[in-house]
Formats: sequence, structure tokens, C-alpha cells
Amino acid sequence: MTTPASALQRGTSSAQPYTCSPYSSPYSSPYAAPPPPRPSYGSPYSSPYSPPTFLGGGPPPSSMTHSSKRSQPSSEVHRSTSAGRKRKLQSRHQPTGRQQSIPDVFTCQQKATSVKDDSSLSPNSKRRKQDSSAPTPPKPQTPPRTMATAEMYSFPQKRSPQSTTCIDLTGSPDPSPKARTSNGFHVGKGPSGSRVGAKKLIVKNLKAPSKTNPTEYLEQIWSKLDKALDLIFAEGKVTFPLEELYRGVENVCRQGHASTIHTRLKARCTRNVTRVLKTPLVEKAGEQNVDVLRAVLGAWARWKTQMVIVQSIFYYMDRSYLLQSPEPSLREMAIEMFRVNIFDDFMLNPRVVSGACDLIAADRNQEPLDTSTFRQAINMFHEISVYSNSFEPRMLELSQDYILQWSNQACNEMELAEYIRACVQFIDREIKRCEVFGLDRTTRKALLVTLEDLLVEKRLKRLVLRQDVAQLLQDNDMDSLEQLYALLQRRRFGSKLKPAFESWINSAGESIVFDEEHQDEMVVNLLSLKKQLDISWRVAFRKDEELGHGLREAFEAFMNKQKKTSATWNTDNSKPGEMIAKYVDMLLRGGAKAIPTSLSLANSRVKLVEDDDDEAAIDEESEVNQQLDQVLDLFRFVHGKAVFEAFYKKDLARRLLMGRSASADAERSMLQRLKTECGAGFTQNLEQMFKDIELAREEMNSYKTMIEERDGRPSLDLNVNILSAAAWPTYPDIPVIVPININAAIENFTRHYKSKHGGRKLDWKHALAHCQIKASFAKGNKELVVSSFQAVVLLLFNAVSPDEHLSYEHIKAATGLPDNEVKRTLQSLACAKLRPLSKYPKGREINDDDTFTINAGFSHEKYRVKINQVQLKETKEENKETHERVAADRAFETQAAIVRIMKSRKLITHAELVAEVIKATKSRGQLNVADIKKNIDRLIEKDYMEREENNSYSYIA
Repeated sequence: MTTPASALQRGTSSAQPYTCSPYSSPYSSPYAAPPPPRPSYGSPYSSPYSPPTFLGGGPPPSSMTHSSKRSQPSSEVHRSTSAGRKRKLQSRHQPTGRQQSIPDVFTCQQKATSVKDDSSLSPNSKRRKQDSSAPTPPKPQTPPRTMATAEMYSFPQKRSPQSTTCIDLTGSPDPSPKARTSNGFHVGKGPSGSRVGAKKLIVKNLKAPSKTNPTEYLEQIWSKLDKALDLIFAEGKVTFPLEELYRGVENVCRQGHASTIHTRLKARCTRNVTRVLKTPLVEKAGEQNVDVLRAVLGAWARWKTQMVIVQSIFYYMDRSYLLQSPEPSLREMAIEMFRVNIFDDFMLNPRVVSGACDLIAADRNQEPLDTSTFRQAINMFHEISVYSNSFEPRMLELSQDYILQWSNQACNEMELAEYIRACVQFIDREIKRCEVFGLDRTTRKALLVTLEDLLVEKRLKRLVLRQDVAQLLQDNDMDSLEQLYALLQRRRFGSKLKPAFESWINSAGESIVFDEEHQDEMVVNLLSLKKQLDISWRVAFRKDEELGHGLREAFEAFMNKQKKTSATWNTDNSKPGEMIAKYVDMLLRGGAKAIPTSLSLANSRVKLVEDDDDEAAIDEESEVNQQLDQVLDLFRFVHGKAVFEAFYKKDLARRLLMGRSASADAERSMLQRLKTECGAGFTQNLEQMFKDIELAREEMNSYKTMIEERDGRPSLDLNVNILSAAAWPTYPDIPVIVPININAAIENFTRHYKSKHGGRKLDWKHALAHCQIKASFAKGNKELVVSSFQAVVLLLFNAVSPDEHLSYEHIKAATGLPDNEVKRTLQSLACAKLRPLSKYPKGREINDDDTFTINAGFSHEKYRVKINQVQLKETKEENKETHERVAADRAFETQAAIVRIMKSRKLITHAELVAEVIKATKSRGQLNVADIKKNIDRLIEKDYMEREENNSYSYIA
């Protein structure tokens, strides 16, 4: 491909510059015929008949050059020179002839250009690099056409009459300096004097202007549009092509008549809404509200469908003209027309809104709801922007009236549990309707506030009525309690249940504590009540802190309520403290088997495999520990812990002395719990009891070792527990005639102990002893585990024949026991479930004229039989004695506190003294003011203090 250059005639001293197109073709040459006219469509660069002509010496931009950078005019001069040199080198290999003139050179170059491939005609084709190494084969030459010098340098210029700065790309450039300067191009000169430089290219719009009158075209298009609108509003089929209508609207808008066509369209739509749509609706305004609503919904659906087609036709006007003007868009215009002309009509508006409210009222009355109509109504209210202003206020007003009426009727006709369930269902139904049908969040919030105000806040007294709440707690209606609390908590009224909650706990607890007929079941019933209330507090009341405080306060109140009854032997002692100690004794003696069924965890646990003893033991121990924890919860509520201490110590002594503890670990665990709860001072004596048992065991081991070394193995196996009198309970001395062999063993041990511990006195308590004796019956030999008194009675029958009878008086005289102990012992041997003796006559009571003999028919499946159960039971006398001793200790403690206070204050008023005494003795239980006053009088009688004026007391040193 020939590179454009400024050609110089060889051997000529001067030359004139000339300019030609670098891509010379028959259609772009100024000497060729002009190209055919360009069609009115497509890009001016897409036709092969109008290739662009670039003025100046530079190459075409973009795809018309191999270089990736745009060439500058200054670099074109050097490239043109190098191209000329190549042509000179090629001319050396050709036969020499006459010297060529400038026309000859132009003619040769034109011939070289004409032999190019047709692909060079396209402006997008790339130039092929000429191979300079291979010589160009000679081509047949045609006689050149002679061109005059004036014709060669003459380039006629075609300019547009409208603009002087537009360049006609189809014509030839004007080489005159004046023309270049007037167009604003910079003109320079190359090294040979040729003019080079680039010009600013401006693409000329060659599309022929329309010759149609814009006004006539507007009327022509509108006539088509008007007919199309008639068909659209009549819901007929549009016969005009929609694309043609769209193009017509676009052309009219481009011609500046967008406002005119918008005004006509608006008037046409308004006429359709007011005449076609509104007229039949107004005629139906006298029908039912729901029917009017359905008619309006039908009109709205029809209007939306029509406006979709209209909007598609006038889309160009909507997105070009209306988008930049203050006028609303077509969609907004359609909504406003429907809202202003139909919905806001004074006859239709109340009917439409009431129709939607009537649908809600029908649903509230359990009637079928037209869900489709209601959903369409809500959507229409949202679309035409009347939901918040028209529908919502009316709907909330009617809802408030209905809710108030429903609440009044429900409160009068329903019980509390039924009313609670109805309220929950009513609220759920109202909120669900709002969610399903897309009502606004503001509507849901306002409706919920109305529901809570009328159903909860206005009915607060009804919801927290004590007798109704007590009935729910009595029935343990967990679902109703949970719903009640959730209902009240909507307005943060959950704590308002506290008075009713405490009242029921107090009444239920007092009925358990002061029920003298079921005293043995007190702790079980209290634990069941506590378990029920804990579940209610966790599940129903959601661990409300205020209600939790109320639960503990109520338990503390009724468990420490003092009442002098026969159960406490007319003392102010706490009966729950005594019963808790006895329940713990039952657990520690019996283990997991002693746990009541209602409190046992075995009901909710899979039964263990029988041979899995280890796992069973672990489960039993954990269950006992859990029961002890629950009992300790009750123990914390008791103020007067002295009663518990007295009975627990007494029962612990029995278990330790008779070896009846089910688990030593459980005993230690309970002791540690009490130490943690009440302090080391409370458990000091209890710990000493365990130490005494350990020391006694060591003492007996040394004694038995000494006896075996001296006399061999004795016939009587004696075990003695040496106890500290200060740490153990006080036991009465009961006279008894001990058998000779037993008495001899006792004397031997006494001499041994005194020899080791001089100055100590041993006081034998035979009532606490138990024995294991072997007995021979007709049905086999047995080993009987009996108390010391039972053994003394049974040994009397060794001296008589099996069928010989012993009278009551004889047994009493031979044993030396008091009358009550003889009757109690004989009753356990002859009237209990296991009867080694027979009583005559038969009966449950022991009389003075009864006689007794050996029961020849006694039998049992086990070899070792326990008959000393009566020894473990507490008598009424022992219970009375314990209560009286506790009351006396309490009185002494109170007097000691009064003396300490008087000694420190010297002079104090009565009110101050009472307050100080209550504060000082609070840890051991709260005292009555009357008991404090009695102890003050006793101290005055003992001359510890005296009365002064102004109701005060003074201390006497």
C-alpha cells in the first residue's frame, strides 16, 4: 500500500506542493463521478459509497491505520519523505526513459492506486505493508490522461449555507490559506515547503428535513390517538398498531407539541372517568355498602387496565416531557383522577369505607369473610393513597366500639379462665387479620393499643381478683396462668398479681401447717406446694422477680406464724421446724425408699436394671441429696431453728446409737449443709456426736483385745458407746433389772474404763440399748433384734415351759420397769405385726389381768428379724418434754439477751429494750412482745433490773 507523501520530481530544483487523498478511489477522487445519495437510515460510515475523505497529510483515525496512537501532522512529513525514497529506489531497476513531469507522476500514482485490492475501499480495512525487498513486477501501462496545471491544483469546495464551520466530507478540500484560516485550523509547512496540518472534523447531518407541516401532523396523529382512546375506554380491540401510535407521539413530542398532546389526553381521561366510570357507580350508591365497594373495585380494576395501555402508548411523553415538568406522571394522574372524581365523591366515599369495615365486622361475628374483596379493597386504598386518611380512622373507631362492647359482655358472662382464653384468641385473630391482608404497621400498632387498653388496662381489677386467681392456682391451671400473666405483661402489669399470689400461698400454707389431723404429712404437702409454685413461677410467670419475692415472703410468713395449739403443747414453738427434722430423719433412715411417691424422681425415670447395683446406688444417693436440698429450702424459711435443732439432735442420736443410718455419706452431707446454712456454732454439738461414736469404737476395740488376751473370747459380745453429756440430748434414767450375765459384763467394762480414765462417771442409759438374741421356735431358729427392755422380757420365758403363761404383774415385778414401759414393751412383742409372744385375751391394748406365753407358731422367711421398731418411735411424753425444754431454753436465751442489753445501756425505755431484744434474738426466731414482757418481769423479780419513771428500766449491778 502506498504511503501518502509529498512527491518531488527527480532532478528538479523546485516543485509545487499538491494534496491528494491517501485512499484514492473512483468514488472519492475529485475527478471521478460523485457517489450516489446516502440513504436516510444507518451510519454515514456504513455505506461503501461514501468513504470519508480526510483532509491534510495525516492518516485516518481509528481502524484506518496500523499504529495504535493517532499520528500528528509533524510526523507525517518524515514518513512521506521515506515513502518517496522507496519509490526512487524502485525506479532505478526500471528502464530509463524520458524525464517525468508532474502530471506523469500524478498519473503513475493514480494507476498504482487503481490496482489495489477492492478491500482497500473499505475504511475499516488495514493497510498491507509493501515488501521493499522484492521488485514490483511491471504492469501494463495505459496512456496517461493529460491534466492541466490549473486543473490539478483546483479543488472546488462545497460549504453548507447554514454553518460556516461545517466541512462537507463528500467534497474536496480547499487548499487556499484563507479557507484554512477561516475554519480555525493551524497550517504549517513541511521541509519541502508543502503545507501540512489537521483540521477539526464535524459530522454533518445529511438527513433531509421533513417537509410536513407540524400542526397538520399533530392533528393527524391526534385523530388516530383519539380513536384509539375511544376503543381503549370502550374496552374494545385497538385496530391501530401500537408501535405506530407510539412513534406518532414521539414525533409530536420531538416537534415541541408535548404539552398540547398532554392537555388533550388529560381532558380525554377526565371525561372517561367522570362519565363512563362514575355514572353507573353513583346509580348504585343506594345499595348495600359491600355491593358499592365491589362496584368501585371493579371500576378501579377497569381503569387500571385501560391506563396500562394508555401509558404504553404515551410512554415517550411520560418519560421525556412529564419527567422534566411539574405535571404529574401518567400513573399519578390516573390515580388522582380516580381519587378526586370517584372515591372522594360525597355519595360514594362513606359507602366504600363502610363496605370494607362491614367485611371486618362480618369476620368478627364468625360470618364468612369475602377475602378476595377485602384484599382488593385494602390494595386499592393503598394505591390511591387514601388508606391513612379515610379507611384507617374509620376502621379504628368501629373497632374500638366493638371491642368495648365485647369486653363488657365477656366480663359479665365468663369466668376468669374462660375470659382469658377468649381475650388471647380475640387479640390473635385481630392481629392475624392485619398481617394476612396487608394492613399498615401503624394500623396494627393502633389496634393493638386499643385491644390492650380495653381488654387489659380497663379490666385490671377483674383480671387480678383474688378469689379468681386463687381458683386458678388451686386447680393448677398452668395454661390459664401463663395466658393471664402474658396478658397483663402487655402493659407491664404482671407484678399486679403479687397480692393475689401471696394471699393464696398464705391460705394454702396455713391450712397445711395448722392441720392437726395430718401433721405427719406436713412436710410432704409443703414440698408439693413449693414444687407447684416453683413451676408456676418459672413457666407461667416467666421468673418474674417481683412475684418471686412474693412467693418467698408468703412462705416465710405462714411457716413462722405462731399459734398455741395442742400440737406444740401450748407453746410458741414452730411446728414446721419439728416436722422438717422428722422428715430428714425419715430420709436418712430409709434412703431413697423412704421418699414419697409424689416427690420421687423414679416416676419420670426408666427403671434401672436389677443387676446394675452401682448405677442404682448412684441414682439413689443423688435422689436423696436432691430431697435434702428441697427440705433445706423449707428450713431456710423457718426463723425458730431451735426447735429443729432439738428434734434433729434427738433423732440423730437414735440413728447413731442404733446404727440405723442408711448412708454415712448422707449424714455427713446433711451436716455440712446445716453448717453452711446456720454456721459452725449451730453444728458444733452435732459434730461432737460423730466424734464420740468414733472414739467409742476405738475404745471398744481396745477393750475387746484386752478381754481376748486375758480370758479368751467371751460368751457375751458387749458394745458400749461412751457419750459426752454436754453434746448429746438429755435422756431420763429408767429403772430396770438387768440380767445377771449382762450386769457382770457391764461391771467389767466399768472397771476397765475407770482404770484408764480416772475421775469420770459413767451413767448407763439402758433405754437406748438394743440386743440381738437367738430364739428357738417350733418352726425354726431365729435371731431377733430387739431393744434392751424387750430382751429383758423375753429372757423371762427361758425359766418356764413353752405352754406356761406369765401374768402382767409377774413381768412387771421381774423386770422392774415402770408401768408405762412394761405396757409399751409387751404391746410391741404381743400386739404388733411380728409377735414372738401371745397375749390372752386377744386385743390391741395391754391390761393388768392379761397373760402372755411363747408364740409357738412364730415364723418368718428371714433368719434375722427386727422387732424393735417401737423403740424408734417417739412417745407423746418425749415430744412434750422436748417442746417444753425448747421453750425454757428460749426463755433463758431471752433473759440473757435482756441482761446483756441492760448491762451495756444501764438505763433504757421499754420500747427501746423490746426492739433491742428482738434484734438480738432474731437469728434464733422472732419473739412475741408478750413473751419479752414476761421475761422482763421475771428479771425484775430476780433483782437484775428495776422500773423507773417514764416507762423505763435501770440495771442493778
